[in-house]
Amino acid sequence: MTDFNGTAQAWSLVAFSTVVTLTLLLCVLTGPDRDDLDEFYTGYRSLSPLRNGLAIAGDYISAATVLTIGGVIALCGYDGVVLALSTLLSLLLLMVLLAEPLHHTGRFTMGDALGRRLPGRAVRITACAVTLAALVPMMVVQLAGVGQLLAFILGFHDSAMRTGCVVGAGALMITYAAIGGMRGTALIQILKTVVLLGSGLIVAALVLHTFGWSPRTLFQAAARGSGAGDGFLRYGLQFASGPHRGLDMVSTQCAIVLGGACLPHVTMRMYTAGSARQVRRAMSWAVSTVTLFIAVITVVAVGATALIGRTGVAAADPRGNTAYLLGARAAFGMRLSRAESLVFTAVTTAIFLTLLASVASMTLACANSLAHDVVATRRPTPPQRETALARLAALAVGLPVIALAVLAQHRSLQPLATLSFCLGASAIAPALVYSLFWRRYTRAGLLCTLIGGSVSVLVLITGTNLVSGTPQSAFPDVDFNWFPFTTTALVSVPAGFLCGLFGTLLSGRRATARERERYEAMEHLLLAGPARPKSG
Repeated sequence: MTDFNGTAQAWSLVAFSTVVTLTLLLCVLTGPDRDDLDEFYTGYRSLSPLRNGLAIAGDYISAATVLTIGGVIALCGYDGVVLALSTLLSLLLLMVLLAEPLHHTGRFTMGDALGRRLPGRAVRITACAVTLAALVPMMVVQLAGVGQLLAFILGFHDSAMRTGCVVGAGALMITYAAIGGMRGTALIQILKTVVLLGSGLIVAALVLHTFGWSPRTLFQAAARGSGAGDGFLRYGLQFASGPHRGLDMVSTQCAIVLGGACLPHVTMRMYTAGSARQVRRAMSWAVSTVTLFIAVITVVAVGATALIGRTGVAAADPRGNTAYLLGARAAFGMRLSRAESLVFTAVTTAIFLTLLASVASMTLACANSLAHDVVATRRPTPPQRETALARLAALAVGLPVIALAVLAQHRSLQPLATLSFCLGASAIAPALVYSLFWRRYTRAGLLCTLIGGSVSVLVLITGTNLVSGTPQSAFPDVDFNWFPFTTTALVSVPAGFLCGLFGTLLSGRRATARERERYEAMEHLLLAGPARPKSG
């Protein structure tokens, strides 16, 4: 039932080629007409709330959401649904707490948002380093996933072919970021979101139709197919082998909620809206879109377990990363009609586009930070030169990522994805919260937050079972597993906040008093935006 026949493979290959051609053309047509900073970095803040909201939703509906969380839902049931809802909670946190202050304080990068309150070259360089540390691992994960996806769908197993797919996709991501700029990458995200959501709704409807439009019947069939019985519908299956199941789950949720809301490629979307009202409207569209997709991925992933069983899902990929594709294929039955082949091709194309769009957005965020926070702050740089530097920075970031993806494609990539979310939760989230809302926060406190939170994550993650100690680890043949949790957030997030607290307290009363006065002078800007002139 889940075999991909020659017709489906042929359609998918044609669709992938068409998507590559179309997206490249769109990037050329919508990219900056001239070397203008505002146009390259923000698209002149010209995106409508709907388009900006779809682009934000596209950043959240990444390959990690579609493949990883879909796999957890298919294999672990209730726990996977909770993780999917944690993604939505992360977006709500961004909408309620951070979106408008980031729009008011940021211009192009996270370094701008932090430097508006606490200026200094050291702040910008550190912010750039943390941006790269948080996004490069996720870029490697998504880029390596392109080779795995194409191998799975098109049926080839040659290592050289996979490597070629990774290199080709990497060249595309650099091109999207360098040519399209913010507007081009946003357009790709919008296209990805529309295609993924539209095809997913059709597949979810087919799955529900198979079970008489009864979600209860669907979940009961999945519980039987999971081999865990009612345990599939209850808490604790994902971390059943760990010593602290409850705390492990809390740690993972904390990493997703805080990290997802603060990753730089997501926060940079807040700078593309024209006003605070447009930010609110864009976030409303993003929340609605992500909510709908969480319902879709839950139905499709649970349908995969119900239709082909946990054994069939795990046989294709031990971590269930292909569960969404398997559920989509199983929903059509034994033979595909022409219409069904087209819908399934739309599903595979949407996932392929998801991988490309996510990596392109992250590449742009890293390139912008390198050009704007590191190079341009060293000495006055003309706008044309800075735009050229940003394009070169996309190449400087992309080439090492391609090399790392080629080297890492045959290993477990989950530690890298976890590293990105934990860095966002432990270093970036405390820095943003403190700088936006704590009056006495000092430059030393900010540097301690960014460095201390990052170091704690990098040290702790080496001891998790994602790196060693189990057959699914990145290094299954060795065992230096000493940390009791799968993710580091339960320890590293408090460490990041404490580093900022102690760094500020150790700065002395004079420094804290000076920063308090500076905060009070710009508090209205931070929290309410620039004052509007009174109409006559």
